Amino acid sequence: MNQFIHKAINYCKACYDELAHKTTWPSAGELTHSAMVVLSASLVIALIVFAMDSLFSWIMGVIYPG
Repeated sequence: MNQFIHKAINYCKACYDELAHKTTWPSAGELTHSAMVVLSASLVIALIVFAMDSLFSWIMGVIYPG
């Protein structure tokens, strides 16, 4: 059991060292730019899916009126 606790503590120390000293964090500008790219791509994909759904719904309405 003591060895398990020692391994867990070493793992936590290694994780902290990785996050605090070895990870490169984006700047605020880079983060904003990435967020805008994701937002734009999501909006475009949503519009494409909406257009395809509307077209399919219209086609099904023509084939199966009622």
